[in-house]
Amino acid sequence: MLYTLLYPLSTKIAALSWLNVLRYTSTRAIAATLTALFLSLVLYPWFIRTLQKIQLGQVVRDDGPESHLSKRGTPTMGGSLILFTLIIPTILWADIRNPFVLMATLTTAGYGVIGFLDDFMKIRKKHSGGMPGKVKFALQFLIATGVSFYVYQGSEMMPEHIRYKLALPLLDFYESDLALPALVYVVFGVFVIVGASNAVNLTDGLDGLAIGPVIISAATFLILTYAAGTLIAGFDIARYLHIPHIPGVGELAIYCGAMIGAGIGFLWYNTYPASVFMGDVGSLPLGAGLGFLAVATKNEFTLLIVGGIFALETVSVIVQVLSFKLTGKRVFKMAPIHHHFELKGWAEPKVIVRFWIISFALALIALATLKLR
Repeated sequence: MLYTLLYPLSTKIAALSWLNVLRYTSTRAIAATLTALFLSLVLYPWFIRTLQKIQLGQVVRDDGPESHLSKRGTPTMGGSLILFTLIIPTILWADIRNPFVLMATLTTAGYGVIGFLDDFMKIRKKHSGGMPGKVKFALQFLIATGVSFYVYQGSEMMPEHIRYKLALPLLDFYESDLALPALVYVVFGVFVIVGASNAVNLTDGLDGLAIGPVIISAATFLILTYAAGTLIAGFDIARYLHIPHIPGVGELAIYCGAMIGAGIGFLWYNTYPASVFMGDVGSLPLGAGLGFLAVATKNEFTLLIVGGIFALETVSVIVQVLSFKLTGKRVFKMAPIHHHFELKGWAEPKVIVRFWIISFALALIALATLKLR
């Protein structure tokens, strides 16, 4: 909004020629990051007091670690303010006419509504169950299907010659012939978005555990989106790095910047011991947003590296469930795996920081694949 309003003035009014700087994606990504961070730091104290006043407290599962029982009643649904501080800066600084920005915003908002309803039901029932699983997944698949279909079938967002090609880490995209049938690729995109959403949701079990890797992943995708969609003085960064060039996708760097700022602002109040919890209203849309970034930039497999912590948490749950059903035995003391380490005696801050460190290392590995092709 600010971009579309202010940038044209740089060519119409001589005294405002300095607004020409807004044409640079990097400038607006920084502005979005700072705007989201500022809004978070200013609004969260009031927001937390409001949650306490209306008694929107966390519902803790009875079969969880005993140390978590003390968290019962801590204000939750803090993710709703994350959405506000993510979407508003994106609208302010990105080109809202860009279809990638529009789809990212709609995906985030749609999953935010699902998360809000789930959290609301948990609080109303005073039980950690929330929305019925089948309904929750059906709504997630519905939104992801609409988004994935639009990106690959219902628009010209994705260039025809690369539309259904797979991009794999370590392989030169332009020398590879790997591709999927059109419908299969759409379904593939749906599973990436839904899978990422629920993976982040499973990771959100300790103070600051999920938001740390989300910030790191968003920073990584800021670089990936910028590289995939930006031409500098006619120089094609994507071609140089042997990754797919997708016109317009570079505008998603502003969305990534807003996610970073919103995440850091939330972490200020969510760090151990947390003053507010994210809730599904935050974890589901943040995960879906990362999934959409992967689909839009053809980094679906790179997301497995960048979001390795999320993948590990998900796999630990799957392994635990399958093992118990097939053998009656549990592989981990408790799943997701962060609870396993807690029950082994690791202090909560130690689990959190070590998972952050791993996430940071995985992000560096993902970025390193850009030069190893």
